[in-house]
Amino acid sequence: MREHKQIQHLASAETDFFSLKIEKWYGENKRNLPWRETKSAYRIWLSEIILQQTRVAQGLPYYQRFIEVFPSVNDLAEATEEQVLRLWQGLGYYSRGRNLLACARKIVREYHGEFPSSYSELQKLPGIGRYTAAAIVSFAFGKAVPAIDGNAFRVLSRVFGIKNDIAQGKSFRVFFDWAKKLMHPRDPALFNQALMEFGATWCTHKNPRCGDCPFLNECYAFRNKAQGHLPVKGKKTKVTDRYLHYIIFQAGEQRFLKKRSGKGIWQGLYEFYCVETSGRTSWNELEDPLLRHVMEEEGGVLGQESAELKHVLSHQRLFAVFCTVKLNGCSESLRRIFAENELEAFDEEQIHGLPKPVLIGNYFQNQLSEQEVFVEN
Repeated sequence: MREHKQIQHLASAETDFFSLKIEKWYGENKRNLPWRETKSAYRIWLSEIILQQTRVAQGLPYYQRFIEVFPSVNDLAEATEEQVLRLWQGLGYYSRGRNLLACARKIVREYHGEFPSSYSELQKLPGIGRYTAAAIVSFAFGKAVPAIDGNAFRVLSRVFGIKNDIAQGKSFRVFFDWAKKLMHPRDPALFNQALMEFGATWCTHKNPRCGDCPFLNECYAFRNKAQGHLPVKGKKTKVTDRYLHYIIFQAGEQRFLKKRSGKGIWQGLYEFYCVETSGRTSWNELEDPLLRHVMEEEGGVLGQESAELKHVLSHQRLFAVFCTVKLNGCSESLRRIFAENELEAFDEEQIHGLPKPVLIGNYFQNQLSEQEVFVEN
């Protein structure tokens, strides 16, 4: 409640100083990015979805490729999930890619290919939350709705000393109301862009550029040496360790992969046959019926085990090892067993075209440039 009372008593001069200073700073320091030169709701939406949890330097090539392949929302709506996930490969958080396609299809099906200009209506679409909806309505339609992302949380909490825990849902409204009071209605898009850019490049999470800050004299965090404590963020998510043993069954030029289903990581992407264990386990200790059948009944030849590869996701650390099992042909009975385990045969060119986790794609690419060593059992 204290913050709401503070907002109510902000004088117009106080609100003007912030918007004028940050917009002036933006005019002098902004990066030239293609989605800032358009009013196209499609392109703005596409950039915002790609840039969620992605740095601009990483996301820019993806944005350019998507625009090249799918120049309009109608083009994207006609794509297959595999086409979208293949272009998305490497960005992580693959549910965003699936939501991208679902949203495009819904816009074409229910809105005749036109993005709604309503903040609340946009939030009914797959993958569009409060921040993305605000970005679209302010950038594309000029509506005075604050776009509150991590950068906005950081800048506002530091400059004004807002100590609400941003991990709590109720804090969003506090920051939204602060930004709404600070935002000048003459150009809400400019204000939102300036606030996000300032947080992304100047008032950063670590090593903020306080010495060159236009708010040096007003900043609560600087005056109180609280930059490292603001914004307040509680409840860290526990990181889980997982141990994956990938088995590459290979018959001639074909290798067998399966499409991941369910709600776990990498849904809809392709991977090699995987055996997960509770800890680091040697190949001789793996208790897997399919691997045992292939080795004992089909004469599979085990290749050399790879070094352990570490792959870090937001809430998981994956420790993966790979090993190729070469087959002398593939009988109809073995193909039936592979099919029961949802494994499909692909040649090298086909595998390159499949949407894959970065971990799988990188290992496969490196494997092609190295000669496998196989040992007889």
